[in-house]
Amino acid sequence: MSIEVTQLTKQYGEQKAVNNISFSLRKGEIVGFLGPNGAGKSTTMKMITGYLLPDKGNITIAGVDVQQQPLQAKRKIGYLPESNALYYDMYVKEYLSFVAGIHQIQGVAKRIADIIELTGLQVEQRKKIGQLSKGYKQRVGLAAALIHDPEVLILDEPTSGLDPNQIIEIRNVIQQQGQHKTVLFSSHILQEVEAICSRAIIIHKGVIVADAPLSTLQKGTAEKHLLTIQFEAVPNEVLILLRRIEGVENISVIPMQGSAVMLQVHTSHPEQVRKEVLALSLQHNLNIVSLQSEVQKLEDVFRSLTVKA
Repeated sequence: MSIEVTQLTKQYGEQKAVNNISFSLRKGEIVGFLGPNGAGKSTTMKMITGYLLPDKGNITIAGVDVQQQPLQAKRKIGYLPESNALYYDMYVKEYLSFVAGIHQIQGVAKRIADIIELTGLQVEQRKKIGQLSKGYKQRVGLAAALIHDPEVLILDEPTSGLDPNQIIEIRNVIQQQGQHKTVLFSSHILQEVEAICSRAIIIHKGVIVADAPLSTLQKGTAEKHLLTIQFEAVPNEVLILLRRIEGVENISVIPMQGSAVMLQVHTSHPEQVRKEVLALSLQHNLNIVSLQSEVQKLEDVFRSLTVKA
């Protein structure tokens, strides 16, 4: 595994910011790390990169223990922190040369030129960092994270402050890098996670509440599955019977053209509910136009897992 996190814990006073979490990432994975503000995302990322020491637990990067061999582990990591601290008085190329020197990179001039092209900094490369827009400062931070060609990328809000065109460009860079690196990617823009990541880890109050491929999360959890059923018409008495089906948690009725209606059925027992709906339809001679499992948006999954008390 490229990233292995085992029983990681970090406590501030009485509050456990990260509470005994474990997960692993393989090479070639781009994984979204999600959670509301204060959930423990940034704290976890800081511990993975060696910026913070955990109170308990272990972290390995490509087989190297972060606590036992911190320098060797950091050589394998490219890190773009949420704060993206930069030297504003330095020029873009000067700063990248400085970072390359820290990593003892050979062929510095060519590497800087390649990274500037990769991150779209050509037009701004001769400016001081302090003169750049927030979006271009993000690009400089990403360039610095990539310059030593690390095996693992830890990106905390990498598209923050970018305009829509810049977001697409940086998304393409991340996807390209994810083909041969391991990427842990944090963002509050869930559409970005859907576009870039194949898997999501959701953390809430310091605890992992979901860790699965996006396709699995969007089909519904054991707590909530969404069936969408379209009828030509549904009498009120049948609607009452539908609401009484065991396993139905909620039904939203959406009127359509004419007498047609669409029902969105939330259930934890989709197969059982599907059979009961078909049986009721036959019994009352109702015409079903369509009956299908509705893919949930990541936003719906996120809210269902993190709005709880």
